[in-house]
Parts: sequence; structure tokens; C-alpha cells
Amino acid sequence: MKNILFIFIAILSFTVSSAQRLHVGVFGGASAYNGDLTDKIFPKKVTNGALGITVNYELQDQIMLRAGLTYSVVGGADRFSDKEDIRLRNLSFETSIFEFSAVGEYYLLNLYDRKYSPYAFAGLAVFKYNPYAYYGNQQKVFLRPLSTEGQGLSNYPDRKEYSLTQFAIPFGGGIKFAVTENLRIGLEGGIRKLFTDYLDDASKNYIDPADLLAAKGQMAVDISYRSDEVGGSLAYPDKTSQRGNPKSKDMYYFAGLHLTYKLGGSGGGFGSGGRKNRMGCPTNVY
Repeated sequence: MKNILFIFIAILSFTVSSAQRLHVGVFGGASAYNGDLTDKIFPKKVTNGALGITVNYELQDQIMLRAGLTYSVVGGADRFSDKEDIRLRNLSFETSIFEFSAVGEYYLLNLYDRKYSPYAFAGLAVFKYNPYAYYGNQQKVFLRPLSTEGQGLSNYPDRKEYSLTQFAIPFGGGIKFAVTENLRIGLEGGIRKLFTDYLDDASKNYIDPADLLAAKGQMAVDISYRSDEVGGSLAYPDKTSQRGNPKSKDMYYFAGLHLTYKLGGSGGGFGSGGRKNRMGCPTNVY
């Protein structure tokens, strides 16, 4: 996280000399996840808030570069599923997400001439996460060290231990309104395409409980199979039984309001002389 903060501060320091092209902003909204433990969009009981700060650099009137830091919590739980077999699986997780993103924004219309414009964005992000669940008397247990599907165990060489720092591809869009020449507010939504299927710590089949017990102890066995807690079978599944679905990749997403303020006076990116204001009158640029 310290490295992410350093990158963000460095970008801010680098662009401060071009303040007339710099927009600073805040983001607030909702966050959720899709994967093995939920397939609904913004499920009511596991949707959480998201907060972020951004720095936008105006390359041209309709093209921005944006760097942002976002914090959120996402999660999922089988107990909220409409399907009985999923409810009986009884897995759950939550994780905090700290994300640094760098994206390009393209505006269909010029917000120096128009009051609003649709826009789209795409880029690259890096995020930190650490999935956990609750065990017994609401004891918070982090899942990665338990190797619930054999990740990192010598008996399962094809199941590598997953990293808690991952890359993602953020993309999305929205509509932005020019409140004043410098103040803008946007309603946007964005999806993160992930390169891991272990955001929720579920992806493949169960493993032999004897292997898990020997390597990680009884808690790991109990956390990896939880159907017996809700009236399901007391017998631990065999290796052919599916715990997660590797074909259903995890993702998380945000939707909310993005408020930005342009530092310095009016005027846009390079090559924007002689623009008109929203009343259609020429605006001199010196």
C-alpha cells in the first residue's frame, strides 16, 4: 500500500506545474462482486460503499488521463442464493480492496461547449485484497493461509498459492455534467476484469481432507467445507466434487458519483484556442 501511495503522490507532484490542466476529484458510491458466491448485480445484502480520490490531467478538451485511489469492501455468501444446492454449500467471504488505477477518459462532447457529455474509460489497475470469513463464534479468519483448495500444498502442484496483489483492467463509462467552467459531476459505473479466480477463495474442486488436515489443521478443513453447518451432508466431499467454478471468473465493480474541480482558470488542453462558451460566444484564450 505504501508503494501505491508513493506512485499517487509522485503523479500529483509531476502534474502540479500544469495546474490549468489539472482536475482533482472525489468518488463515492457502491461496490460489489460477481463470482462463485454471487451472480446478482449489486445484491442487496452484500453491496457496500466505495470511496476514492482522483487526479485528472487534461490532454485535450475531450481526452483525460486519470489516476485514482479507491477503497471498498466486497463480499458474497451462499446463504443469500435462490438455489438450494448453493445455499447448502454455505461458503462466504469478504475482503477489503485498495486499488490504484490509471485510465484514459474520452468524452463524446466538449464540456467547454456543452453542459453534459457521455464518456468512457479504460486502463490498468493494481489492487490489494485479503479474503476472510467468520468461523465459530464470529472469529475472523483469513482464508489464503488455510489453502482451502490445496493452494501451495506439495500434494497439489497444479494449485499455486495466489498473490494478494493483482492486476486488473478497469473499464466503464457514464455521463458528466459541467456545473460551472471548473466544477463537474459525473454518474459513472466501472467493472474490473481480474486475472485471478480467487478473489472469493473459491475456484476448483475440493481436496482430500486428510491432506488438508495434515498441512493446515482442523480449522482449514472446517472452513473449506461448511455444508454440515446448515444441515447438509456431514461427509466431506471427494476430490471430484466441485467447490468453485473455474469457468466463472471473479470481478468487482463500482457505481457512483465522481465530482471533479479544475485547478487554475478556464481553458483546456493544448490546441484549444478560440473555443466558444455554452452560449455560443467566442472565448479568448491568452
